[in-house]
Amino acid sequence: MALISRKSFQLYSSSTPASRSAWMTLSKRLNFISGQQKPQNCSSVAMRVLCVKDKLQYTFCRKTHVQLQMQPLSANETVHLYGDTRNCTKTNNVWMDEQLFFKKLDNLCTSEEIFYFLSSLEVMSDTMASGALQRISKVEVDDNGLKNPGLLENEVFRALCFQFELESSKLSNTGLLNALQSLIKLHIDPQSTLMTRLLSESEERLGKGQLTAENLCALGESLLELESPSCATLEQIVSHMQEKDIERWSPREIVMVYKILQVTVREGKQCQNLLNRLNSVTLHTVSQLSPNFASVILNSLVVLHQTQAVSLVTALCKHSVKHVPYFTDHELVNVLEAFLYFGQKVQIFTQALESHVPKSICTMHPQTVSKVMQYCCKKMILSKPIFDAVAEGFISSADRLTTDQIAAYIIPFGTLNYLPPSAASLFRKLEAVLHTRLRHFQPHTLLNLLHSCVLIQRYPVNFLPKIFSPYFLQKLQAQPPGLNRLVMSQLTQLFLTVTLECPFYEGPKFLSKYQVKACPTLHSSPDVHLFKRVKTGLLYLLKKRIYFASEVSTPYFYVVDIEIKLDEEGFVLPAAQLDEVHRRIALCVDGRNRFCAHSHNLLGEEAIKQRHLQLLGYEVVQIPFFEIESLQNTRKMADYLHKKIFPCTYGLSD
Repeated sequence: MALISRKSFQLYSSSTPASRSAWMTLSKRLNFISGQQKPQNCSSVAMRVLCVKDKLQYTFCRKTHVQLQMQPLSANETVHLYGDTRNCTKTNNVWMDEQLFFKKLDNLCTSEEIFYFLSSLEVMSDTMASGALQRISKVEVDDNGLKNPGLLENEVFRALCFQFELESSKLSNTGLLNALQSLIKLHIDPQSTLMTRLLSESEERLGKGQLTAENLCALGESLLELESPSCATLEQIVSHMQEKDIERWSPREIVMVYKILQVTVREGKQCQNLLNRLNSVTLHTVSQLSPNFASVILNSLVVLHQTQAVSLVTALCKHSVKHVPYFTDHELVNVLEAFLYFGQKVQIFTQALESHVPKSICTMHPQTVSKVMQYCCKKMILSKPIFDAVAEGFISSADRLTTDQIAAYIIPFGTLNYLPPSAASLFRKLEAVLHTRLRHFQPHTLLNLLHSCVLIQRYPVNFLPKIFSPYFLQKLQAQPPGLNRLVMSQLTQLFLTVTLECPFYEGPKFLSKYQVKACPTLHSSPDVHLFKRVKTGLLYLLKKRIYFASEVSTPYFYVVDIEIKLDEEGFVLPAAQLDEVHRRIALCVDGRNRFCAHSHNLLGEEAIKQRHLQLLGYEVVQIPFFEIESLQNTRKMADYLHKKIFPCTYGLSD
């Protein structure tokens, strides 16, 4: 970060006698504005001399002052700086209309062009000068910081800074706050005399109640840019904002108050009454919000835990749909986090993502892609366009991803039980990355990643010796959440997978003392209403409740929804009978919670369960919700179950 040290800019009052003498000589040589007639229709004078074209040179010394080296001047070689002059007209051919000034300024694309333009002027207002600083910060600052640190050594820039420091008390509110905001963006040291003077002047005017709502927002935005803003000053801004007519606030002012409240609330300050008013007003301005403003407000609502603002959150989420193609990566992450936090799932938002992500996958930041996949995974949204694009993106960029990002890209494929068209290349790339970077993965991240692979029949046998080693178990135990039941369940299922599906595996085994007998997962419990209807239909079909058992624990980790036993001749046996059992039928009553959203695609954890039950000798009969929802009575349910379980015939054992 480029900084101008606190010694770079010093006030006239603190400079050496020699420099004060030089400044006074310059003042006499030039016609100060205070001694002239100011242009017509102009407000109060804010600053005097800005710089002298090609004659005033600046040498920034290692001492604590600025030396001004001057050459003889002619009368037409001065550049003056006036106060706030929004409607000024030209006077004696030395004044440029502000509207024309900003029109020309907006067409300049480098600091060199801006400095050349400024040096061509004879008179400008402080709003024009601060506008020039704003333009410099806009063209010379990007996400990586200051593109051209050399601009800070430019004599015009230094003259601007020196003059803003010297005349800070005479600046208009607009000139003062715009200059402060621009210098912060240019990473000028907040402890420098220049910044200290501008901040002090701003806070003094804040205390006197001299700032408009727009000024308050500008000051708040500047303070938030600082690494350690004064919470007391931010609270003072909020206090003054409450005195304003909140119903008349612009979207920018609304957004700024939300951002300030984020900071003050983190400091333990409660402002729920103001938030309630703010949420109510914001609800009526949602349609006017830009992509950035919508993203910022959603992020603020998350940070401020505004779970009661349901109407506002819903409106913002729906409004976000049309902005999906225009969000920056950071903004889209904020929106996705809000959808996750507030439990929002808007179908048209998913459709907008499906249209945007495949086209932008090559340019999207990996963290944004990770958040998109997390959103799909948490909401159980199997979006094939998104997943296919992410698979292709992983193949081409996996070497540049962090270990957490690799896991975020891959785990949803297992969770949602989906293999993309490029699955072969995808998992070859994943295996290559794991071979190279295995030791860099955090233990729980690695376990989650490998477990997701077995859900879709991709077996990480080369890495299981490490997973089942006592050393790895110790590492798992040492880091949160430790060896909890979910972790032990994943390890047990990994071991069961290699036992049933990879009989050639001869590596270390998972010790029996760590294995769990049964561990229901998030979606393993059957749909209560659906389960009751199936049991009622079975009772009608089999006549007696003794002929089937529900929620049966097996010796192999899984719980069977409904179990029916048959003897060698195909007769149904009582569920409690242990001998003469020739066949076992496992009914999987799969409600909506076991499928991807708006899909008939089983989730990975249910797919592996049914696969393993078959390998363990069960005849698995799936009873999916979409096949029985339309069955209107018990008789129709019994007929359906008869055809599903006993397609030929059946009998009951006496």
